[in-house]
Order: sequence, then structure tokens, then C-alpha cells
Amino acid sequence: PELDGDGDGWTGEAGDCNDCTSMINPGAFDYDGNEIDEDCNGTPDDTVAVCDGALAMDSNDALDAVRAMELCTMQTGDSWGVVSAEYRYVDGTTATATDFDLGHGILDDFGDVVLPEAGQQLFAISSGTARDVNDAGYQDPSGFDKGYTTGAAPGFPKESPACPGVTTGEAHDSIHLQVRIKTPTNAKSFRYNVNMYTWEYPNYICSTFNDFVTAIMIPAPSAQADTTCDGLPCGNISFDSQGNPLSVNAGFLEVCAPGTYGGKTFDCSLGEEALAGTGFEGHAATGWLQTKAPVEDPGGEIVLEFGAWDSGDGSLDTTGLFDNFEWDLEETVVVTDPRLP
Repeated sequence: PELDGDGDGWTGEAGDCNDCTSMINPGAFDYDGNEIDEDCNGTPDDTVAVCDGALAMDSNDALDAVRAMELCTMQTGDSWGVVSAEYRYVDGTTATATDFDLGHGILDDFGDVVLPEAGQQLFAISSGTARDVNDAGYQDPSGFDKGYTTGAAPGFPKESPACPGVTTGEAHDSIHLQVRIKTPTNAKSFRYNVNMYTWEYPNYICSTFNDFVTAIMIPAPSAQADTTCDGLPCGNISFDSQGNPLSVNAGFLEVCAPGTYGGKTFDCSLGEEALAGTGFEGHAATGWLQTKAPVEDPGGEIVLEFGAWDSGDGSLDTTGLFDNFEWDLEETVVVTDPRLP
């Protein structure tokens, strides 16, 4: 009982119920459906997977936003889980603006068509209001300026590869949800779903005013690290195959009316149905995407910062939806693709 045969940091005396594999110990994630007690608490398959459904839309408790994305386990003792969560500006400074809190919301749906990808609610973040037209506090995304400027997210501003020579302006109306997580010892990767809505289509393609929805990971996989955050490599992990962050210039813009704008052709393969009731009618969205990223230090801490901001001015807002966060036993590279039906 005092030996650590699998080298996972736990002895039998410390609670390791299977010292023949480093994938089973008190710091592991208990995967649903395999009848294995990975976290050694005596009950297999008992991880709480859904913990939303009754969360207040305008909750200022950032942990409620995490719950809306299906991150239900809070870190205690040796276990994995969410360590902390808070709302800040995208440059990491403390938010003090009067209308800041309208930029986050926990929604039962978004518009007439878009539903949560898991559970009963999803998390929305916006440079305008994280609301649809039927929600209290909604403001038209065509011109709701909250009137504050900040620094940009780590690694920004920078050019989108699709728009050489165009660098976006100062960050306006920025917001991010910062989540600190102690990762499971048996997780090789994680994934989440994201959906971006932009007012800038079709009139502001490759413009200094282009807005962003980002997911900054700290520490980031080396290929994605383009700056440092508190001395650790960090970078955005939600981007298209050309490296474009989620904006009107990303290759994922498929919920829209087709046409050629700004010298680029948009096929809009998903049509316009998912814009109904969102406030973005006549404009565009990506549809649901799935981002995957590796866990390079299982059992260590990571920080994820889900953010949105306007560039150059506070007009023409952008909203990001996040949902269905999951851990995975499979290794992966950082990749974002359209979510399969």
C-alpha cells in the first residue's frame, strides 16, 4: 500500500485503487458508461455531467457560466476540477464599466432555432449584450456602444491571414470569462463547442473594425503560443485552418445569405435560419463548431479565457456561444472544425 507501482503519484495508502495503471487514481476523471471507477471513490461512472437548467440568465457568479458549459466538478483535495472563475476585460484587468455585465449571459436558447449543445443552457459572451431579442436587457447589436476601451487579448491585435495588411484597432467593450482548472490525470485532451455571431457581414470584410471571439489557453500548446501570460506561453486555440481567429474573416462563416463581399465569396451553406430571433438577422454566424486541444500536463493546471471585443469602435457587436465542454482520453492537436450533426 505504500508503493506507487504505476508512477502516478498515488500509493494504495493514498487512495489509488489500481496501482497497475496511471489512468486510475483519485485525480482522474470518471468517464461515463465504461463501468470503471477511475477516480477511486468507490462508485463508477458518477461524475456529474450536467448542472445547468435553473441558472439565472444575468448571474454575476462566473462559476454559473462554467456550469452552463457542463464543467460541473469543483476542485477539492486531490481531485481535478474548476479552481476558480471570474469575469474581466480581455486584457486581464478588473472590469468596472457600468454595462460590462450585459456582455455575459446564461441562455436557454439563442433566437428561434439555436439550442444548447448539452444540458439545458449555454454560455453567451458578447461585445454588446449576451441576449437575444426576447431577453431582458437586449440591445440591438447594430450600435450598442458600452463606452469603454481596454487592451486586447494576449497576442492581439494581429493580422488575420485572410486579410494581409489589415491590423485591427483598439479593443472596445471587451469581456472575458477566465476559468482556472486542475486537469484530470487521465485526460489527454478536451473539447468544447463554439458558435460566433457577427453584425459585420456583409459590409465590413477585412476591416480595422473587425471584432473577435477568442479562447486563450494558458499554458498553450507550443504551436499556438504567440505570447506569454504571467510568464507562461499562451495563445488562441479557436481558429480556422488558415489560422484566422473567429471573426467575420474566418473561413467558418456559413450561416448567412451567399454573395461576394470584400473580394471574398461566401457560400453560406447553412442558410439564414439560425439567425432568426437573435438580433443578427441579415448578417452572419459560423454555426456550431468544435474546438479540440491537448492536455500536455495531465493533473496540472490550465487557464482558459473565453473572450469577445469590438475593434476600433464600440459599434456593430459580436456574440460568442460556448457549450458542451468535455474531457477526452484521446490525444489531439489543436483544431477547430464544424461540429458534426
